[in-house]
Amino acid sequence: MRDLTDIDTIREILGRNGFRFSKALGQNFLAASWVPEKTAEAAELDENAGVLEIGPGIGCLTVELSKRAGRVLAVELDEKLQPVLAETLSGCENTEVLFGDILKKDVGELVGENFAGMRPVVCANLPYNVTSPVLSRLLSAECFDSITVMVQRELALRICAEAGSQDYSAFSVFCRWYAEPEMLFDVGPECFIPRPKVTSSVIRLNVRREKPAHVDDEALFLRVVRAAFGQRRKTLANALSAGLGAPKQDMLSAIAKCGFCPDIRGETLDINEFAQISDAVEAVLAR
Repeated sequence: MRDLTDIDTIREILGRNGFRFSKALGQNFLAASWVPEKTAEAAELDENAGVLEIGPGIGCLTVELSKRAGRVLAVELDEKLQPVLAETLSGCENTEVLFGDILKKDVGELVGENFAGMRPVVCANLPYNVTSPVLSRLLSAECFDSITVMVQRELALRICAEAGSQDYSAFSVFCRWYAEPEMLFDVGPECFIPRPKVTSSVIRLNVRREKPAHVDDEALFLRVVRAAFGQRRKTLANALSAGLGAPKQDMLSAIAKCGFCPDIRGETLDINEFAQISDAVEAVLAR
């Protein structure tokens, strides 16, 4: 089988099929064979694994997944890649390509239809322009064992950030609510064609079987987290008041009920502390 990360091979296949890269779709294809190999290995696949891949590109990671997993479903938005993938994946009998927008698909339904009786996982080089919404959709579907993805290093640092750190954000808390993230390795711009202007990182999100804390209202918990980071320069009381549309005094009462200082800021709170705040806010708002 041809090396789908060889630059001359990539250009020959794409040129013959009249394909041009789209900046709007965030297309950067891998041009270093070690990256798809190491990424697929990090997903810890076996014949019982059903893999959802998003944005297969020319198919170099897809081929590695096909070698290791029982079944691979690759979802690709760009229909111009149809003849390319038909060629590059012709020997991968356990692989199917579905053309469409993953953000418009029912992820749970896809998993149920394609991976019945299997261990569903995600392994993908996610398009930069839709990374956060795609990850949000995958995690909130709550149907995967693990999610191993390549993202921009800046986002990887946010996902893996601890409370109180510079990179800590609402998305950090959101990801940790559903999974335990770990940084695996970096991938430099020289490993792509065309070269992006940023470094990428491969991370693995080990999906939790149980949430890390109990909350009475999960939707409110997530709203509280988003509100807390909505205005980072403000105190938690001010941020919650603005983000939830609630009186500041009520938010101060909720914060005091949890034993926190009135001038505490949201970026210092871990998941358990956010859970306490959420339940206290719920109780105050219910009065």
